[in-house]
Amino acid sequence: MAIITKKAIDLTGLSQEQLDTWADLSDEEKLKLSGISGDKRLEPVPDFVRTPSEKVIKNDNNSWIVLGRDRVGNSATGYGGLGNTQAASIDIVVGRMAPSPIAVDENGSKMSVDPIFNVEDDPRYGKLTDAARIYISQKTDIDMAFNLAAGRVGSPGFEVNPRSAVALKADGIRIIAREGIKLVTGTDSINSQGGTVIAKTGVDIIAGNDDTELQPIVKGDNLVAALLEITNLLDNTIGFTHKFLLSQMEMNIALAYHFHASPFFAAPTTPSPIVSAVAMKALIDQLVKVQTSMMFTKFNLAGFRTQFLSIAGPNYINSKFNNVN
Repeated sequence: MAIITKKAIDLTGLSQEQLDTWADLSDEEKLKLSGISGDKRLEPVPDFVRTPSEKVIKNDNNSWIVLGRDRVGNSATGYGGLGNTQAASIDIVVGRMAPSPIAVDENGSKMSVDPIFNVEDDPRYGKLTDAARIYISQKTDIDMAFNLAAGRVGSPGFEVNPRSAVALKADGIRIIAREGIKLVTGTDSINSQGGTVIAKTGVDIIAGNDDTELQPIVKGDNLVAALLEITNLLDNTIGFTHKFLLSQMEMNIALAYHFHASPFFAAPTTPSPIVSAVAMKALIDQLVKVQTSMMFTKFNLAGFRTQFLSIAGPNYINSKFNNVN
């Protein structure tokens, strides 16, 4: 999360004429231009470089709706700049030249700017972008326009695979529904360019605009089934091992008291002190340590299943509300 250092009221970027006019206003006149309670607000606002095909709707406070043709920068960009047909666009923008809009350039001339879809480093005015945008285009290369990682759902190349698109860009975006939200792909058999949709395409969620470690989303029910299978296999393995342990303990008891018949009238010999000691120690270790650990492991496996793999568990790994295919 970024730390905001920008002043709440910043008149930097107004022309000297505007600043002089502001200084000469009475307090009452300044109040009427303070923006309080919806009044007008004097602030620096750049103009927009319009092309002949564009219809522009704007106010005095850097809010714009541009009805035109696909354009992601200067007039030569996009499919509109290439002269393509069926490339209509609607560009809804607030805050051109954020974070430091200016009304006039260094020569005192009125400042006019093209759309700034991504952060640009201007040698005169520093890093600039447009604050927030909703861009709708009939024909565009949307990932290229916003410098987005390709991901796996497709990133049409310039002049190769244009598509219609809607993009939202801002510091924060919230999609709010009073009931449900669906992200649905593959609804139509053709796309906006008349191409046949032949493949099912999913949804990429990419943090940091870096798709180098993009991985498939896990299906929760399948994961639960897999983990249950693993825990059952572990439980069975513990059961087999426990049976082996009991058998081995019987062998250790036999070894501890093992003797041979002596050549003197077949009288029994005394048990071997070394074997007896080792066998008894092994017997105690198996009883106290191994068997106890196995019982605790079986108990913990049961707890794991209840806690994470049961729908009634407090840490059930599946979401109660969200689904994916």
